[in-house]
Amino acid sequence: MKLAPLLALTVAISACAAQPPAGVQQVGTSQKEPKVIAQCVAQKWADKSQQQVVSQDTLANDKAVDVYVPGQQPPNGAAAIIHPAWSGPGSWVGFRASGAAGSQATGDIQACL
Repeated sequence: MKLAPLLALTVAISACAAQPPAGVQQVGTSQKEPKVIAQCVAQKWADKSQQQVVSQDTLANDKAVDVYVPGQQPPNGAAAIIHPAWSGPGSWVGFRASGAAGSQATGDIQACL
């Protein structure tokens, strides 16, 4: 009988964990590893802008990475949000907009999926 509350709590936490972070729109999913997608996005943005692109690991060993739009800085700048898929293999990719950054950035992200 003591397992019922624990099970309910586990289900509730799992449901919350499967939600995209607040303020992040889903761009897509991929079978590629987060590190591969992050490197592709960073390279595309650096080549287009001729500016430095900042990447920040949010999980150890490049398991989740935020790649900031050129000119944006952590922790709140516009960024591609890349982490393991909510379920199964692969990666989930989203975009956190800030200011004018937007549709062109998501197109570049989709090209890397």
